[in-house]
Amino acid sequence: MNWIEQALQRLNTDKAVLVTVRATQGSVPRGPGTHMVVFAEAEQGTIGGGHLEFQALAHARLLLKGQTEQIHLRQVLGPSLGQCCGGAVDLVFEQISAADLPRLRMQLPPPRTPLALFGGGHVGKALVQTLVTLPFAVRWVDSRDEIFPADVPDGVDCEHSNPVQAAVADLAPGSRVLIMSFSHAEDLDIVIACLKRQKEWGDLPFVGLIGSKTKWATFRHRLEDRGFTAREIGHITCPIGVPGITGKEPEVIAVAVAAQLLQTLGTGDARFP
Repeated sequence: MNWIEQALQRLNTDKAVLVTVRATQGSVPRGPGTHMVVFAEAEQGTIGGGHLEFQALAHARLLLKGQTEQIHLRQVLGPSLGQCCGGAVDLVFEQISAADLPRLRMQLPPPRTPLALFGGGHVGKALVQTLVTLPFAVRWVDSRDEIFPADVPDGVDCEHSNPVQAAVADLAPGSRVLIMSFSHAEDLDIVIACLKRQKEWGDLPFVGLIGSKTKWATFRHRLEDRGFTAREIGHITCPIGVPGITGKEPEVIAVAVAAQLLQTLGTGDARFP
């Protein structure tokens, strides 16, 4: 998502054309609301690549040169365009400049799903670098204030919370939660806080805990001892990450977990009966 800020910064000195997918029909590379910013000698973002994008880039630069006034273009993705998706894309072209920055800052950023990441260790750091490029608003929580690096990416909100589980109470509704603190005791406290909130409000669609099957078996027994039902405990995902990725490197785990989180987007909340 960093391309948006890069495009807006460049707009301070260069004029551009904002290309927007207004509507689609059938099978297409990107959906309605997708944007691309085209400058005379560069572009930021993508509407799907291929000949569709090549044609859009060419048309946008004609607008910049004043060689056309056409601001709507419909592209059928058939053999003549070299893309056999079988659908059609309606594009809108809008000339923009620095004067449009306030409006564009409101218009362009995509909606982001709140995500709470508990733990500033090696995997947590790798996850932050991965998640910042995806449609998540990351809240990074740890009980150790000194754990956060100096170069935290833009858009990541760091929070020192001691006790760490206290941060669960004021998470944004719909937050996805990842738990990977420096100790199993903290992990368990955070899990318990999440289950209590889920039981009352049902507004944490995904709660993931890093760890092995052995760790989860131990946690499950401890949660049962605290009175949580099998259904309630079943809301916790452990181990985390999409199946089939076996690497233990932090960056590999980060990719597997990010993919799993993307699968949760669009799912509803799971309130316990």
